Amino acid sequence: MIEIPTLETDRLRLTAFGNRHFEAYASMLGDPASTRFVGDGHPLDRMNAWRSMAMLLGHWALRGYGMWAVELKDSGEFVGRVGLHHPEGWPDLELGWMLMPDHQHRGYATEAARAALDFAFAQVKALRVVSLIRIENTASERVARRLGGRQATTIDFLGSATLVYIYHPPETDG
Repeated sequence: MIEIPTLETDRLRLTAFGNRHFEAYASMLGDPASTRFVGDGHPLDRMNAWRSMAMLLGHWALRGYGMWAVELKDSGEFVGRVGLHHPEGWPDLELGWMLMPDHQHRGYATEAARAALDFAFAQVKALRVVSLIRIENTASERVARRLGGRQATTIDFLGSATLVYIYHPPETDG
C-alpha cells in the first residue's frame, strides 16, 4: 500500500482520504453550489461520490501524487479537497481545490493549495503545474493568482470554456 504523506500548514492538515471523510465528502459533492465548476457541473449521488473518493486514492498509487482531504488542525473538521491531479485525458498536471461552502472565503484554498504546489515542485519534481478554471469561476481565479499562477490560454475542456493558469517552480540559487 502506498504511503500518502500528511502536510500541515498553520491552520490545516492535508491527509489521506479515509472512511471518516466520506459523509462530508458526499455532502460536498452532492451540493450543486460546490460542483458547478467541477467536472460536468452536476452534483454526484453517494455512489458516485464514493467512486470519486476511491479514484482520488487510486491516483496516489498510479501516479505517486494526488489529492488530499483537508481538515482543520484544531478540530479535524473536513474542509474540502486539495491537491494534484493528472488522470488519463487531462492536458497537464493540475493543482485543484474544492471546499465545503461553509469553509469558503477564509483563505483555506490558498493555504492548502500553496502546500500542495510546494509538494509538486519539491517532491514530484514537476517542471510546471496548471490549474484548469472554468471561465465563470472568479473565486478560483483569485486563488490561482495569489499562488503566482499566470493565465496562459483558454481551452474547451469537458465542454466548457476553461482558463489555464500555469505555475513554475520557484527560482533556486546555484
